Amino acid sequence: MGRVTLQTIADEVGVSRMTVSNAFSRPDQLSADLRRTILTAAEALGYVGPDPAARALARGTTGAVGVLLTESLGSAFSDPIAAGFFGALAEELAPTGLALSLLPSTGTTEMIPARDIPMDGALVYACAGESDAITWLVRRRLPLVFVDQDPVAGASSVLLDERAGSRAAATHLLELGHEAIGLIAFSSAGHRGVLQDPAAAGSGYTSLERVAGWLEPLVAAGARVSAVDVPVNSEPDAYAAAQELLTLATAPTALLCYSDVMAWGALHAAQDLGLRVPDDLSIVGFDDSALARRVRPALTTIRQDLGAKGRAAALALTAAIARGRAGAGSEPEAIVLPTELVVRESTGPAPSR
Repeated sequence: MGRVTLQTIADEVGVSRMTVSNAFSRPDQLSADLRRTILTAAEALGYVGPDPAARALARGTTGAVGVLLTESLGSAFSDPIAAGFFGALAEELAPTGLALSLLPSTGTTEMIPARDIPMDGALVYACAGESDAITWLVRRRLPLVFVDQDPVAGASSVLLDERAGSRAAATHLLELGHEAIGLIAFSSAGHRGVLQDPAAAGSGYTSLERVAGWLEPLVAAGARVSAVDVPVNSEPDAYAAAQELLTLATAPTALLCYSDVMAWGALHAAQDLGLRVPDDLSIVGFDDSALARRVRPALTTIRQDLGAKGRAAALALTAAIARGRAGAGSEPEAIVLPTELVVRESTGPAPSR
């Protein structure tokens, strides 16, 4: 038998080609018995279903949304915060039938995913600075939602109240009597040693906001602040950064870390230097990941609700897509989610010197 088409099935069942098409794409137009008969015949003939490209062309929709990641696709699975966010996003999108297409930020000249992959809209997650991929998404005039970074004009955004969270972390340490505090920030610019100016720490929206939030109360209180940038959000990189800070002539008695992963690295560095946490050194993370509760001592940290963030991003994206289909123009949403200080065992009163 040659290629099986809708007409082949129609001839087999004795109905019109449109009736067979409705069985796949508009089942509400047929009785349950007739649809079952058509689908049974299609299966027996080896029909795999309507061509997805043709269906997308007819409907004017692809049924997929793109997700542009920061550096590599692997971060969606290896980074616990990214994985938690994408899990919540996928759960919220599942009932809509929209599929997620993970987009690498780079490609060959022949295939640039952000330019070439069919999608109804896209979510841009924690991409540092400008990129060709973002430029292509904007040029395609796709409905866009930016998460954990500055949005572009006309696009929706979902952000954490980063400054409020980091400000609460720094204030907590000041209230415990700490006067010398170290910062471990994330910067894609790479490691630059202990910075002469702590205000120069960090790069990218999230890191810059957290550094700014830390410094507001610390500078106002006259605290002695030292800072180090870490190029990768990893335990080994944070370990090395913490060792630099903790071996200074005037070492800090507390560390504020960009993430729980970095706080974990700082905790290991302190222990290897013979420091007791929190008796000799207090450590604060950010995110309230599962790691924060698992390590010992458990980490004081700033909680973000990954479920709420994923749901907010999904709703903002589907709303933007719906507005685009209705020709309603761009009505961007700016959603800011709260953060919360969670005090555990890794912080305590400043030690006497």
